[in-house]
Amino acid sequence: MESLRLVLVQHPQLVYQFISLPFAFLFYMLAKLRGFTLTHRYLYLAVGGCVLASVTMGPYSSIVLVPALSSALLAYALQPQDVHPWMLGIHMCWQTFWHLSIQYSEYWLQESCDGRLLLAVSALMLLTQRATSMSMDLQEGKVLPPLSGGAVLGRACAVLPYLSYSLYFPALLGGPLCSFAQFVHFVEQSASSRPPSPLRDILSKALSVASLEWARRLLRDLLISYSPSLGCLGQVLWVWTLSVALRMRYYSHWALSDCLNNAVGLGFSGYSQHGTPLWDGLSDGEPWMVEPSSRLSQFTRKWNRTTAAWLRRLIFQRYRTTPLALTFAFSAWWHGLHPGQVVGFMVWAAAVQADYRIHNYLRPLVDSRGKKLVYTCLSWVLTQLVIACIMIAVEFRSVVSLLLLCRMHACLFPLIYILTPFLMKRQ
Repeated sequence: MESLRLVLVQHPQLVYQFISLPFAFLFYMLAKLRGFTLTHRYLYLAVGGCVLASVTMGPYSSIVLVPALSSALLAYALQPQDVHPWMLGIHMCWQTFWHLSIQYSEYWLQESCDGRLLLAVSALMLLTQRATSMSMDLQEGKVLPPLSGGAVLGRACAVLPYLSYSLYFPALLGGPLCSFAQFVHFVEQSASSRPPSPLRDILSKALSVASLEWARRLLRDLLISYSPSLGCLGQVLWVWTLSVALRMRYYSHWALSDCLNNAVGLGFSGYSQHGTPLWDGLSDGEPWMVEPSSRLSQFTRKWNRTTAAWLRRLIFQRYRTTPLALTFAFSAWWHGLHPGQVVGFMVWAAAVQADYRIHNYLRPLVDSRGKKLVYTCLSWVLTQLVIACIMIAVEFRSVVSLLLLCRMHACLFPLIYILTPFLMKRQ
């Protein structure tokens, strides 16, 4: 009971998502009924999002519901080639206003923000992802308005698919990002081509969430037991352990978000060679896939995978001048522009750029099996230490936390990593 109370206080999104699981699986079961029409499917997902927002965010639910309705009306009213600039501009301005309001309360007034407000702004960030993904799909012609379901819904309800996508409850409090084209195809085909039962995978992922939360609590107790001022090696190990605990929180959140999407039928990717259903079509990352990365650039691509793909599509592929720096700068803006986030993402961008140069220089020198093993191990250690500092800077956000991190020996690793390519050139 004590563990459950701690999860409820420290990470309420997990509890709310667990409560949503039966309602998500109910959609899967209803989808096979002939009486559960296309209109009903869109309405179920949209109304579920409205109810979940009202229950979890209270009076702050309007922070999400108002832009969700606005994005649906924009997508329906504007021409496909015109909708994306409006969608991006309106959502980022609205989101920035609330991020700055939180910073004003935290840094100027020295007041802690209501947890429901923080939850609403987190959901707003995810809504911005979905809204801009929808506008890009329309702009690129991946979904042609009126949608194929328009004739069934009638003209009065033609806005419903846009609204349902903006608010569908499995993705309201967490990812992964499902494209608008994929969402529309899923809802329209869920009755005729229903995937196999996801119940086994839901139980498996729910168990992994419980395991990750248990392991994270053990790491938290370990961090409390030891002081970060134990010397050079002790500080480095303490910082690395703290970053692992922070990443575990993300992994558990992503696993539960996968559960919710799988429960409604999203994420099915076919069958394995042994005939086992695969439910990995939508995922932000799993520890055994991300953590073994021996290169910083590889870790970056695998971390928060659907968000990374969204940023690549939204920024990196659309700008020719310094696309990497612009992508990380926009990521800092989207995350909230807290001091630690700005510094952390800028260091991350510089470290990824350095990573390409370092490995391009060193790879030809690794010409034996022994050298390759040493090279891979050292590269993995450096990746972990650089990511550890970036993660702590981004997560703790404030200037005070940033200054404390800069006083630790671990902060030298990102600096050395960024400066290494310049030393190589001089040699």
